[in-house]
Amino acid sequence: MPSLAAHMDSVPPSGIRRIFELAQSLDDVVFLAVGEPDVAVAPHILAEAERAWQADETDYTPNGGLPELREAIVAKLEAQNGITVDTEQVWVTNGGMHALYLAMTLALGPGDEVLLPDPGYSTFPMNARMISAVPVPYTLRQSNDFLPDLEELERLVTDRTRMLIINSPSNPLGAIFPKPVIESLLAFGRKHDLWILSDEVYECFTYGALHTSVASLDTDDRVFSVFSLSKTYALTGARIGYLVTPPGMAALMRSAQEAMISCINTPTQRAAIAAITGPQEHVASAAAHYRENLGVATRLLDELGIHYLEPSGAFYLWVDVSYATHGDVAEWAERFLLEQRVAVAPGSAFGRHGEGWIRLCVAADPRDIETGIRRLPRPPVAHTA
Repeated sequence: MPSLAAHMDSVPPSGIRRIFELAQSLDDVVFLAVGEPDVAVAPHILAEAERAWQADETDYTPNGGLPELREAIVAKLEAQNGITVDTEQVWVTNGGMHALYLAMTLALGPGDEVLLPDPGYSTFPMNARMISAVPVPYTLRQSNDFLPDLEELERLVTDRTRMLIINSPSNPLGAIFPKPVIESLLAFGRKHDLWILSDEVYECFTYGALHTSVASLDTDDRVFSVFSLSKTYALTGARIGYLVTPPGMAALMRSAQEAMISCINTPTQRAAIAAITGPQEHVASAAAHYRENLGVATRLLDELGIHYLEPSGAFYLWVDVSYATHGDVAEWAERFLLEQRVAVAPGSAFGRHGEGWIRLCVAADPRDIETGIRRLPRPPVAHTA
């Protein structure tokens, strides 16, 4: 039997999926591990998807997506994100993860280095390894409010560095980078002539902090922006997102899309048009629901004396359980699931500096959130949040 490509052995497994799949094999589990919205899809979105299927709208579309959808995204980016682009910069993708992979494939070759956050979304280093690039983590430390340290970035950059990844609002931290921080990261990118990849999947869920789209501050066409309908409209299984490229990449993007997926299925694109152009009250309602759930969770954590990062975006809580994990939070999370029937994401799944932390998803029934948190072990000495 022939051997597989040598670089495949370097692709790390997903620590989140490990917990998720184990939890699926158990009964009576409280699921707080996976970022799955618990709200229903808005009726007008479902109705449009159903109409498209019933009308047999199942033909190929252009590689970049239906013209009407791309136009709707262009208008949304201008109105909501302060980003001015044309339709040839907008490419409809198979969820946000495909958009991330596509951007990294365009910008990185074998041996090229990409600076990515630690703790950060677990797919970032997986994508890099898949294309034989080298992930170089930059640390988001509690002592620095989980914001990037420019001095550390300067130490990490080399002549092989080609890209910097920014994720705000952050998965797993729920942190939002202030505008001055984004401006400094863009200046760093200009100084070292780097591509910037901005993951803004949680753009619609912010709490008392302003989300700034990185490309809205870009002055020299170096930013790729990733967006998704999965979280905003609770369409995780529909698999639809979009990549916004710098100008002048249309011909290359057509080839890349054709080689990877050809196009996204037509009924889902029709549903996406309805989602983006239709009423948005359900998005605001979902944001309020998540904010209420975060309040339920943080009040209980305060009561129990368990330390956490106060979130300003997304629908996660970053919780310190280092007092119980003995230096191996992944092993602890698996044991916690087996013994207490609560699924949480181990912080080490998001990078080395996530050790001792867990990510709780609060897109869940408040009763489940309370049950899961009450099953956490108590700290020997009360922490303060």
